Amino acid sequence: MGEELFLTQVILPTGRRTGRQEQLKKLADALKEISRRVGFKLSSRGWCYQLEGFNYISKANFKRVEKLINECRRTGLLPIDFVAEEEARGFDLVDMPEAKSPEQALVDLVRTVAEHADEYYNPDWWEGEDYYIQMVVEKIDLMTLFQKICKEYHIPIATSKGWSSMLQRAEYARRFKEAEEKGLRCVLLYCGDHDPDGLRISEFLRSNLDDLKGIVWINGLEGYDPADLTIDRFGLNGDFILTNKLTWIENLKTGSGEDLCDPKHPNYNMEYVQDYMKKWRCRKCEANALVVRPREAEELCRQAIEKYVGSDALSRFESKRNKVIRKMESFRRRSGLLKSIDAASKFVDRRE
Repeated sequence: MGEELFLTQVILPTGRRTGRQEQLKKLADALKEISRRVGFKLSSRGWCYQLEGFNYISKANFKRVEKLINECRRTGLLPIDFVAEEEARGFDLVDMPEAKSPEQALVDLVRTVAEHADEYYNPDWWEGEDYYIQMVVEKIDLMTLFQKICKEYHIPIATSKGWSSMLQRAEYARRFKEAEEKGLRCVLLYCGDHDPDGLRISEFLRSNLDDLKGIVWINGLEGYDPADLTIDRFGLNGDFILTNKLTWIENLKTGSGEDLCDPKHPNYNMEYVQDYMKKWRCRKCEANALVVRPREAEELCRQAIEKYVGSDALSRFESKRNKVIRKMESFRRRSGLLKSIDAASKFVDRRE
């Protein structure tokens, strides 16, 4: 679909209702085709960046497109789970009835555990390492982009919105505390928006952790002092934005809707705002813009991690995994565990 057709027939339809369903269907079909090429889910905002990257829409159309995407989901033109949603919005404790008998389900479960336990058993990946790393990102689309890389390096990752939760921050801090007690140096990696506040995010993140250093857990564990924590903001940075031609937004509006470019804004004359505007003018780049450069985004993430763990970290982690596999294979062979499970399965078959 060409840009002109997409803009005139889908994104900017007239007030007439004639053909609206056809317009929405064209939008849904375009998104499905792009989804097959992208290979992972995005938020509604993330899809706007993808469409912009294909020259289908401009920044001015983002809000309209987000509403149209949700209308496509609501009316069945797109699957309701087509977009990535915050995990916190999902239901928990949903039970589904089992098709198997309780006995057969037990045997199958035991067999799965016995045959694949090495996939679920986690050794201490950070034993013998110099650093322990966790990552926080600004938007859920960055979670989607970086999860694969973080999983390879066994690095916990979350969105910064969760940092409004004291418990989530406390859990992060607890892992850092435990790592430091093992002699590891702790690093918090951050990737977020390129704007005045985003460039000074380290102060905010450290303050958020420092606020909880006086807590106590039920088991008596005390809080974590982040004085020795390294906070590394690895993106978005100006050079990366320019090199990869990411989208600039021509304002500095904050979450409240006010614009830091407005001389009437209470923070307008603050040094950090003025320094930013002298270098970057009244514009910013949202972290979501990375979705149009997934390979470059993954490489950005990988480089940030390997800055601390080195380029050979994956081979070290693989050696630890292979050690677990060998031990479990040896135990299954020596214990006769699988033969016992086969016997239990035959017993269930005879009863049924």
